[in-house]
Amino acid sequence: MTTIAVTFALPAESSEFLRRLGGKSRTDRNGISIFRGTIGDRSLEVIHTGVGEKICRERIAKFFEDQQFDFLISAGFAGSLNNELQVNDLLLAKNFSTLDLKHAQSSLPNVSIYAAKMLTVPALIDSSGERERIARKSGASAVDMETEFIARACAKHGIPLLSLRVITDTPIQPFPAPPNVLFDINQQRTQLLKLLTFFLKHPIWVPRLIQFAGRIGHARKILASAVVAVVRSIEL
Repeated sequence: MTTIAVTFALPAESSEFLRRLGGKSRTDRNGISIFRGTIGDRSLEVIHTGVGEKICRERIAKFFEDQQFDFLISAGFAGSLNNELQVNDLLLAKNFSTLDLKHAQSSLPNVSIYAAKMLTVPALIDSSGERERIARKSGASAVDMETEFIARACAKHGIPLLSLRVITDTPIQPFPAPPNVLFDINQQRTQLLKLLTFFLKHPIWVPRLIQFAGRIGHARKILASAVVAVVRSIEL
């Protein structure tokens, strides 16, 4: 049976996809939690890499230890650096993906997939000015915080990679609060007291938070459908 690995940074990205797995179970291997299940005749193992280089590299190294996968899909959310990519667009990171791009796009005939360069960065990018600066310097269209390290591990182990991301924030639809309020990278979670305090002090921003939560929910469904379609159709 074909075995495919799928990575997400956080459960906020993976929950809808995990709901669609058949025969789902959870186990621990090498100190990390792994979800197992099936889609059609494909066997899957799913992990959460965490956000950022340190935890991602640690978990991916443990995940690959004494294992061999036929293919890996790096899935999740990304931020756009320009106004060409809009919220809920699907991005195939062409600089990280080693699968034939035409085949990947044909897996989703009713969905537009944008093949573009993605950059892995050390922190969440907030301001439109910073997004523009990074875009000019790198030539990238979007950013995430994990794929580069996943790609390195896949190259080391000779595993084909597809990096598929859904855009959740753009220069004109940014985060609803400063990045350090939304997510604590050191703690790998949102500090609810900090978040609540911020919005109590800035109630005018609350509608932005509600809109952002709605975007995230929709992005999860788009991502889950895309990954399921790729898993079902990919030829290895």
